[in-house]
Amino acid sequence: MNTLGWMLDDALQMPETRHAVLLSADGLLMAHSTGIGRDDAERHAAAMSALQSLARATAEFCGQTGADWQQTVSEFVGGFVFLAAAGPGAYLAVSATDRVDMEAVSFRIQELVQRLGKELTSPPRQAEPGPPRRGAGSTA
Repeated sequence: MNTLGWMLDDALQMPETRHAVLLSADGLLMAHSTGIGRDDAERHAAAMSALQSLARATAEFCGQTGADWQQTVSEFVGGFVFLAAAGPGAYLAVSATDRVDMEAVSFRIQELVQRLGKELTSPPRQAEPGPPRRGAGSTA
């Protein structure tokens, strides 16, 4: 099931982005973009969970607490990985080439985080109330 995958695909509609995964704090895959297979997305979700944990643990280095962490950007030869908090216990990771407009993709990620946050924190739908039930022992 990949019900939020379309939102991730929408975020990748900018040049030089590659893949996106939405993951839980414990590294479980919640959604992935269509350009990445489920097995790879699950593997990357686990790695991104470790990366966010490491980033939170090093927050003190810049005078903050782990709760203040918002985003980590990792640079590699040929590309970047952006990892951002995306709601309570959820994280969004986006990969891109080294030619991506970093400011634009960071802005796009924050827009998507706002949309995802609403989806992830929406209360579950309740069934419409039916007619009142009659109590036990009712003679009607």
